[in-house]
Amino acid sequence: MEQLTINIPGSKSAEIKSFLKSMGVLVDSPKLLNMDAYRKKIAKIGAWSDDDLKVFDENRKAFDNFKPQEW
Repeated sequence: MEQLTINIPGSKSAEIKSFLKSMGVLVDSPKLLNMDAYRKKIAKIGAWSDDDLKVFDENRKAFDNFKPQEW
């Protein structure tokens, strides 16, 4: 099953949802954000050190120095 997200104007929401349901489409209601759970989740995200970021800088420099072969 595929999932599709669409923005529906508020004035047409009920009409479009009714049509979709009549066509056999499952319409999910929007999920509410639990701020406490969200804060706990993002608190576990680690910070990158300068050594971690050094690899990206070295790769950027190597990519900038790359000379494609001419035809």
